[in-house]
Amino acid sequence: MAISKEKKQEITAKLEAAQKSAKTLVFVKFTGLGGKETTAMRKALREKGVGFLVAKKTLMTRVLEAAGFEGSVPELPGEVALAYSADEIAPAQGVREFEKKFKDAVSILGGVFAGAFKNQAEMREISAIPGMEALRGMFAQLINSPRQRFAVVLSKVAETKTS
Repeated sequence: MAISKEKKQEITAKLEAAQKSAKTLVFVKFTGLGGKETTAMRKALREKGVGFLVAKKTLMTRVLEAAGFEGSVPELPGEVALAYSADEIAPAQGVREFEKKFKDAVSILGGVFAGAFKNQAEMREISAIPGMEALRGMFAQLINSPRQRFAVVLSKVAETKTS
């Protein structure tokens, strides 16, 4: 369906605003996803601070090529949306959750991370990175682990000395 020039300018402005405000962009294929599922996905992503924008691929490609990211836009087959956020990992993680839930309908096609275009495999690797809270917990455990082991050794030594 053809859209008016004004509507194209409006969509282009939204895409440019999303591209400028976001640290990470994820290209999402959502072919065959029903209305209720799409609404649920948008709501869940919004709760995580992730925007979800559907636009024509030609407009999307034009805006992204003009942005000057390294590399080239990956191939975008089918219906494509853009998930974006100021958080580096949240868009990829959010889409990955729905990719697991709706196996054939939703998938990551690629994206922009750290100022460069990434392919599907690279964006899936990024989506596997734990969130900041989980990373902080892992770091605290890593720092605390030697102390715990040392305390156990000291208690064993103390037990052998008292026996």
